[in-house]
Amino acid sequence: MNDRKRKVLLAAQQLFIEKGFNSTSVQDILDKSKISKGTFYNYFTSKNECLIAILERARDESIVRRRELLIGQDITNKRILAEQITIRMLVNRENNLLPIYEAVFYSADTELRDYIKKHHLGELSWLSQRLIDIYGKEAIPYATDCAVMMTGMIQQIIHFRAASSKEELDTRTLILFIMPRIDAVMLNMMETHDFMLGKDLLNNLSVNEETQHEMKDRLITKLSGFLYFLEDDTKQEGYQYTQFLIDEIRSDEPRIPILESVIRSFREAFHETKHKPEALELIFNLWRYIDILKKK
Repeated sequence: MNDRKRKVLLAAQQLFIEKGFNSTSVQDILDKSKISKGTFYNYFTSKNECLIAILERARDESIVRRRELLIGQDITNKRILAEQITIRMLVNRENNLLPIYEAVFYSADTELRDYIKKHHLGELSWLSQRLIDIYGKEAIPYATDCAVMMTGMIQQIIHFRAASSKEELDTRTLILFIMPRIDAVMLNMMETHDFMLGKDLLNNLSVNEETQHEMKDRLITKLSGFLYFLEDDTKQEGYQYTQFLIDEIRSDEPRIPILESVIRSFREAFHETKHKPEALELIFNLWRYIDILKKK
């Protein structure tokens, strides 16, 4: 993503927050970002697509930060799951996206509502899989039910607290409170073999994955293109990490623990630089590639 497109997204995001999505026109975005209509439509086919790009950036950042929490950790650790769930809420708060999500949720726009639905189902799919990580494969038939109930508990308690108190609720404390309730529900369902939604729904939530070869080729191309823009910084850590990732992915047997370790260093190297958005997009795809490697 080039600097100008990034500035357009930032301008649009600010307008959506200040004026509301429905009250913001494409012309408002053009005026604030000081670009032509042709330039805007070169980046986005519509105002909707611009909004979705903003939400996708936040989603990618959440996924990356969640994955980093698990590096070298026990996947059954419930406190890590609590931190992971908190990250999504934290990223939304940091980017002031909650008013935007609320506006889209109540929108009559089919395209945006479909996106939010897909986004929500993806979150349920992720949480279902993490519950399976924690409770084991025997929890597979019950994970989706528990993910839905856990999400409902979180949302309803947050809504009630917001309506009844001005004091902000600590989300990590909330999730740690809910986890023992999910323990009881999950153990009861496993004991009684009783479920409502079941594993078939979890399978339906899964998206089609690229093949390992397709993902490998695409990653090398993207990393190589990124490296080209770093040629003036060849002595910097970021350049070296990028070259290392290319070499490791090109190898016949990429080493997953090494990739996981270097990805974190790669993100930190670009955290406060102009290359951060592009680096974050690459990291998101690197984690997808690692997922494919783990399924071999």
